[in-house]
Amino acid sequence: MSLRIRQTLKRILIYGALILLAFTIQTGIFPLIPVFSSAPNLLLILTFSFGFIYGSNTGMLCGLFAGLLMDLFSGGPFGFYSLILVYIGFFNGIFTKYYYDDFITLPLLLCAINELGYNFYIYIARFLVRNRLDLGYYFVNIMVPELLFSLIVTLFVYRIFLKANKKLDRMEEKRGQNVA
Repeated sequence: MSLRIRQTLKRILIYGALILLAFTIQTGIFPLIPVFSSAPNLLLILTFSFGFIYGSNTGMLCGLFAGLLMDLFSGGPFGFYSLILVYIGFFNGIFTKYYYDDFITLPLLLCAINELGYNFYIYIARFLVRNRLDLGYYFVNIMVPELLFSLIVTLFVYRIFLKANKKLDRMEEKRGQNVA
C-alpha cells in the first residue's frame, strides 16, 4: 500500500474516532449534567471545523457521517440531520480560502451562523409544521443558550483541531522525507 493511501486511511480513522467521541459526549454525557439547560452541539462544531479547515468535500463527508449517527439514534425521519449537516459542511468549505491558523474570529462567526441556521431548520421542520408558532420562546430558551455554549466550546475545540491538524501534517511530512 502506498504512503499516500496509508496517510489518507489514517486521517479517515482519526476523523471517524473524533465523530464517534463527539457523538458519545453530546448524547451520553451532556444530558446527564443537570447544570446545562442546553448543551453545545459538538457534531455541528466538528462538521463546520472540518469544512472550514479541509474544504467542502471533507466537511460534507464529516457532516454525512455525523448526521447519519444522529439520524440512527434520534428516532426521527431518516436523513433529517444528515441533510443539514452536509449543507453546513459544504457551506463552511467555501471559506477554506480564508483559513488562517491563528484567526479565531471567522470560525466563531461561522459557528454562530451555523448554530442559528441549524436551530432554525429544526424549528421549521419540527415546530412550525405542527403550528407551534412561538419563535420568541424557542429563540430565547433554546437557541441562545445553545449558541452561547457552542461558541465557548468552539474556542477550545477548534484550537485542539488545529493542533491535531498541524501534528498530522508534520508526521506526514516526516514520513515523506524518510521515504524519499
